[in-house]
Amino acid sequence: MSSLIFLQLLLLGLRVINATTDTWRHCTDLLPLDLLSFVLERDTSRLMPGVHIKQAGGVRGVHFSSPHSSMSFPSSQVLANCDLFPKDFSIVVTLKVPHIAQKRNEYIFSMVMPKPEEKRAVGEKENILESTNKRSIREDGEKKKKRKAERQFQSNEEHGRIILGLRLSKKCLHFLFKGHGGVMEHWVFQGTKLADNQWHTLVLTVSGQHVRLSVDCNSPLEIVPTRPFPSDVNIQGSGFHIGSRGRWKGLFSGLLRQLVLIPGSDATNQICPSSDPQLATLSVPPLLLDLPITKRERDSHLTSYDTEERVSVGLERSCSEMLQGQLWFNPIKKGLYLCDGTTWVTVLEDHKRLDYVLEHQVLTTSSETHDIEVFRVPGIGLMAAMAQRSKASGSAVYLWTNSGFKVYQNISTHEALAWRHFNIGKKIFLVVSNSGERFDKESGTDFSVIYKWSKKRKQFVRFQSLQTYCARDWEAFTIKQQTYLAVANHRQGNNNHTIDSVIYKWNRLTKSFEVHQTLATSGAYDWEFFTVGPYHFLVVANAFDGVTTSVDSVIYVWVNGRFQVFQTIKTFCATDWEMFQIGSRFFLVVANGHRLHGNEPSQYAINSTIYELDMNGQLFVRFQDIITYSAVDWEFFSLGEEHFLIVANSFNGESYSLNSVLYRWQGYEGFVPVHWLPTIGCSDWEFFSSKGESYLIYSSAKEPLSKVFKLKTF
Repeated sequence: MSSLIFLQLLLLGLRVINATTDTWRHCTDLLPLDLLSFVLERDTSRLMPGVHIKQAGGVRGVHFSSPHSSMSFPSSQVLANCDLFPKDFSIVVTLKVPHIAQKRNEYIFSMVMPKPEEKRAVGEKENILESTNKRSIREDGEKKKKRKAERQFQSNEEHGRIILGLRLSKKCLHFLFKGHGGVMEHWVFQGTKLADNQWHTLVLTVSGQHVRLSVDCNSPLEIVPTRPFPSDVNIQGSGFHIGSRGRWKGLFSGLLRQLVLIPGSDATNQICPSSDPQLATLSVPPLLLDLPITKRERDSHLTSYDTEERVSVGLERSCSEMLQGQLWFNPIKKGLYLCDGTTWVTVLEDHKRLDYVLEHQVLTTSSETHDIEVFRVPGIGLMAAMAQRSKASGSAVYLWTNSGFKVYQNISTHEALAWRHFNIGKKIFLVVSNSGERFDKESGTDFSVIYKWSKKRKQFVRFQSLQTYCARDWEAFTIKQQTYLAVANHRQGNNNHTIDSVIYKWNRLTKSFEVHQTLATSGAYDWEFFTVGPYHFLVVANAFDGVTTSVDSVIYVWVNGRFQVFQTIKTFCATDWEMFQIGSRFFLVVANGHRLHGNEPSQYAINSTIYELDMNGQLFVRFQDIITYSAVDWEFFSLGEEHFLIVANSFNGESYSLNSVLYRWQGYEGFVPVHWLPTIGCSDWEFFSSKGESYLIYSSAKEPLSKVFKLKTF
């Protein structure tokens, strides 16, 4: 990162930059909602009935063969704690439609009220009031890329149950909604002609008195309605239908690649301009990312609309603007490369890579385990400290042997939640987060304890106690040869979650840690320290403010000996941050636990998000959303030149027994799922290596067990 960028940042006073735009007062603090990922990733190990992945022009999309219930879900699952639909929003769609009959209408998605039970006598006819008030918008005659658009009231076909929907006909795009007074209305964009067997990306933006449709990042078509989109569209009890309106009639016949709802924001500037405007991307489900297709995949559920692939084979190949998008296979390197217009970008290459994951050890523990810390002690070997719930048995430190981990030392802890290992010079320390050793029940104060490795006794001995409040995490770091510890104080007493977390500094004279700085946190769960160039950052995962899990997590930057706010990011019960670097790119991934507001039920299926540091914009920006299930931990690791992320999925609202997912870095495509590992109440993942072999270990917060997996490579 250049010094000039940060100098500008500091001169501007380190303004707080919020990564989420919150203008939706009806339902606040919502992130972009990837509706397609929400249904495709309910079970990433298989496709839902009625859903097929097909390929056209080397690009994947979803094809619907029936309006199956798997492609429908209650709106409350994504629009949490909301009664009204946002009055300002964007909808981003990427689709390919080969042909639509003249009189046919197909639904890209719809939002529908459940059908009430009706008691009708035989032969009774339905009487539905029809409104046919239309208004057309004509071309202004100037040479602008604006075609005809029309706004009209809806016919009786959809009257009643549909709250809103996006519908496609042969030459028009229709946006339908229940308008003022409950009357169904149309906004019709004429002359779009999207059914041409080509990929197109649409951005429909509704804001105030303006309605705009951008197709493939071209100049937008605009409607100026007599009345704005209503602010009182009631969505209580409604449900989303993807690719239909819940019926065979109107089923979408094309391919759908991207479907994102962005509350309170104009998404046009987020994806345009684009080097490939017909496939401009905001959020594409991992299942649809453009990976090379194997014969096995093609024989199972993946078919092709067309098979034209531009692949050249040879030892030498030049890349130029004329060959942009060309694939090249090098038989010597066994590598597949993509021309981006100037250079060849690696898609696949025959490096050491993860092949499969084998269960290596089932470790029976004395009680449930919240956290594992893996570290090395010179002369002793690889160790793992486990933060275990039981007060009676305390926590154990394990030593790695040829047969796996074995108990090395038991340490008295009190409902331990986390361990952290750190060094000061050649001295080795462990600090534990205790949540049950309270000497003052009213204040909710605990003792967390630092232990020091004794070379003479060859074990950890008690060194210093620190006053904490249901501490969830410790983070150790060094800045300018000074050692610091940051504690995440979760709550004081049973209800006060808005309290200070503390940064301690090592005092070389007193040989102890002393308070250096306090930072206001809200149900803090985790600290993550990282460095970019000469700059030091500390990010906190804020989980709960006493009312809602929709709170800001904060990234701090070190300035003049103290941390100052650098950026805030809206999170939902954030439980973990993981920083990682791939090449010259810096990323942060957050584990979002669940949505909760007041006494309303929690929602555990929720996107966790990867952010990338934008050097020019001086902030972290959204890179990829991944659906998780009450995620509590991310772990990043590399094998050779391959990079991986694994998430600890802990609860889906019904069961603690579910898969944690291992994702592989695919460059342009981001992270894609490659392995599903069955876990029970998974609370933590740790990666470690021993004697040239690589392993993963996970802990369970619901069962007295941990498991070690061996990563096999070729």
